[in-house]
Amino acid sequence: MDRIRVIYGHRAEEMAYTVLASLGVAEEIRALERKDPLVGLKPNLVVAQPSHWGATTAPELVAGVLRYLKDHGFQRVVIMESSWVGEDTGDAFRACGYEKLQEEFGVELVDLKKDNCEEIDIDGYRLSLCRLPRQVDYLINLPVLKAHCQTKITCALKNMKGCVPDEEKRRFHRLGLHQPIAYLNQALRPHLTVVDGIIGDLTHEEGGNPVRMGRVIAGRDPVLVDAYVAELLGYRVSDIPYIALAAQLGVGRAELRPGDVIELNRAESQPLAKLEPGLVVDRLRPWFTEKEACSPCAGALVHALRRLEEQGKLAQLPPRIVIGQGYKNRQGDGIGIGACTSGYTLCLRRCPPTAREIVDFLAQCLAGR
Repeated sequence: MDRIRVIYGHRAEEMAYTVLASLGVAEEIRALERKDPLVGLKPNLVVAQPSHWGATTAPELVAGVLRYLKDHGFQRVVIMESSWVGEDTGDAFRACGYEKLQEEFGVELVDLKKDNCEEIDIDGYRLSLCRLPRQVDYLINLPVLKAHCQTKITCALKNMKGCVPDEEKRRFHRLGLHQPIAYLNQALRPHLTVVDGIIGDLTHEEGGNPVRMGRVIAGRDPVLVDAYVAELLGYRVSDIPYIALAAQLGVGRAELRPGDVIELNRAESQPLAKLEPGLVVDRLRPWFTEKEACSPCAGALVHALRRLEEQGKLAQLPPRIVIGQGYKNRQGDGIGIGACTSGYTLCLRRCPPTAREIVDFLAQCLAGR
């Protein structure tokens, strides 16, 4: 069974190296029996903004992947991306720290806006694709865990949109995004997805409202990865049509089952990190009190509150939600999020909970008032 690996923390390079080792990626590449395999890395560099802005793949995460590949003897590696329409990919490579990766690891940076393209037919559905992503022997997708203004989330499946030319990107939007994203992943399915879930944006794919989620997620099934990510951001899988569409096309499995997620460490064992300031985060702060909260737990609560705000239910919540390790062995009236707050009247005893679990729990609290 192809399960998802999750590792918590803030040291992206070490975390990426660890998840690749846990999945036996080197052995998988060698099993391809290519004399000198070409490995392609596809990050998310949609705009020329550093990763702490919440929109782009951290260069430290990519460094961990590169170090793992080099340590296992894989020398032919290319980083390829196409920023969104109107943005310059070269600017993004520079602003996001990828030119330093090029110098340190000797990898090639390829702007897919300049790549040759080819038309392909998938069961009658025609797509224009860049050639290089289809030519690599082993493709690693490196998306960011973040929200999207049109499709609600953008992660494993949608990140592959950077492998089509700009005119095709425009056509994807005219077609409503969901169906073309699903067919794109049938045509170009990555061998591995490694999600940068350290910092992602709360509301928009361009960044500006960063939320620290403090994790890296890895798996071979991009549909299953997106199903898990939807839960982390407070959505149901059914809220994201392209996930079910991709599953119907045979790209992967959309149903999360018990045992699908393997945690390589514990969230509460990691160094604490404060939530990044932002307009939306600051607007949500009055609804909770945080004491020594770990990032996976605090980030999930912020995303959950955002989902309730979108549903018009936030104002109904009492502003006495508590979260964090500072509430261990304490008792009180009110709502506690996470196992550390088990002494509170109402408590979601999960470590860490997903935003979807928090949304459902808070809805139950409101119903019982």
